Amino acid sequence: MEVQEQQNKSRVVKVDSVESWELYVNQATNQGCPIVVHFTASWCIPSVAMNPFFEELASAFPDVLFLTVDVDDVKEVATKMEIKAMPTFLLMREGTAVDKLVGANPEEIRKRIDGFVQSIRVYVA
Repeated sequence: MEVQEQQNKSRVVKVDSVESWELYVNQATNQGCPIVVHFTASWCIPSVAMNPFFEELASAFPDVLFLTVDVDDVKEVATKMEIKAMPTFLLMREGTAVDKLVGANPEEIRKRIDGFVQSIRVYVA
């Protein structure tokens, strides 16, 4: 039973307020942890369709913090990060956006995250 629970535990953290956004971003920044954010909306079919893929990416990149933000629930964060369309994927380092990808393009997202993580490993080493 424990193994089952472990597999069902999501590595994607849902941001439900401006305060939780700031907390996660600040913690990750202080720990030197890169962040990938999926800006989504429940009514946006391509966004919803990307959720399982985003979970898969979170498992594949354990050194990265994966956040999901529903733009209708946390409008202030979407506005602050200049999100205009869903889905939008934001790659952040040290609290700053370093890359943005708009649209449901799994291969491009995986490629960008992979390159992003590689650049950080080089940067840290």
